Amino acid sequence: MDLHTPQSNNFKKKTGPNKNLLMILGFAAIALIAGILVFTTVKAKRETAALQTQMEMMQLDNAQRDLEREYQDLNNEFEQFENSRRYITDDSIKRELNDKYEAARLQVEKLQQELSNQKHKSAAEIAKLRSEIDTLRALLRHYVEEIDRLNKENEALRSENKEIKEKNRHLSNRVSETQRENEVLSERMTLAERLNVTGLSLQPLNKKGKNEKKVTKAVQLRVTFTIPQNNSTPVGEKTIYLRIISPSGQLLGNGGTFEFEGGRVEYSAKTTIEYAGEEIGGINMYWDVNTPLIAGDYTVELFADNFRLISRHFNLR
Repeated sequence: MDLHTPQSNNFKKKTGPNKNLLMILGFAAIALIAGILVFTTVKAKRETAALQTQMEMMQLDNAQRDLEREYQDLNNEFEQFENSRRYITDDSIKRELNDKYEAARLQVEKLQQELSNQKHKSAAEIAKLRSEIDTLRALLRHYVEEIDRLNKENEALRSENKEIKEKNRHLSNRVSETQRENEVLSERMTLAERLNVTGLSLQPLNKKGKNEKKVTKAVQLRVTFTIPQNNSTPVGEKTIYLRIISPSGQLLGNGGTFEFEGGRVEYSAKTTIEYAGEEIGGINMYWDVNTPLIAGDYTVELFADNFRLISRHFNLR
C-alpha cells in the first residue's frame, strides 16, 4: 500500500517552512540572550572594577590620613623635647639632630602636599610617605635616647658636684677652723711677746719724798712696778707710758700723746728702759701734782709696744 498520498505531501509542504522559521527565531533568541548576558557581564565587571577602584582609593585616603596623624603626633612629640635641648651641650650634636629631623620633616610635608593635590593616589606613593615617617620616628627615638643619655650624665655630674661641694664645705670649715686656731695662736704669741708687769703700786709722796697718808697733801705720785723675765719678748729699748686717772675720771697731767691701736692716747708720764730679757725690778715713774687731788679710787695704766700692759685701781685716802 502506498503511504505517500497526495495529502501527506501537502502536509510536508505546509510544515517545512514553519520549522525553519522557528529555528531561526530560536537562534535569534539565543543570540539575544547571549548578547544580553555578555552585556550584563561586562557591565557587572565594569561596575565591580569601579567599586574596587573606589574601595582602593578610599583605603589609600584612609592610609594617607592615618599617616598624616602619625606625622602630626611625631612632630608634636618632637616639639615637646625642644626644652630638653638645653641639656645637649655639644653644638654639633644639636645641629646634626635638628638638620636631620628638619630635612625629613620637609620631605614628609612635600609628599603630603603632593598627595593632597592628586585625585588618584598610588600605593607606592603612600608607601614612600610611610617610609619618610618611619625615618622621622627613628630620628625621634634617637633624639630621646640622646637626651636620656645626657640627662644621666648630667645627673651623675650633679651628684658629683654635690659631693665636691660637700667636700669643699667641709674643707672650708676646716680652713676656717684652722684660721681661727692660727688667729688664737697668733694672738697668744703676740700676747706672749709683750712685757709683763708685776708688783704695781701707787703711792702719794710729800715734799721730802716720803710716803704721804693723805692724797690731798701729796705733791707727787709714785708708780712702782717690776718687769719679770720673758724670753718671748724682743729685747731692746722700751718706752713705757703711764696714765693716772682721778676718781672724777680725769687724766692727771698732760705729758703728750702716744699711738695706740690706730689712734692717739694722752699719757701722764713716760720712761725708757733697756730690756735684755732679764727681770728689771724697782722701776719708778713719777707724776708731779699740779692740780688739787681728792680721796677715792685712782686708776693706773701702763702701755708699751702698742700693748696695754696692766690696769689697776687704787683707793687713796
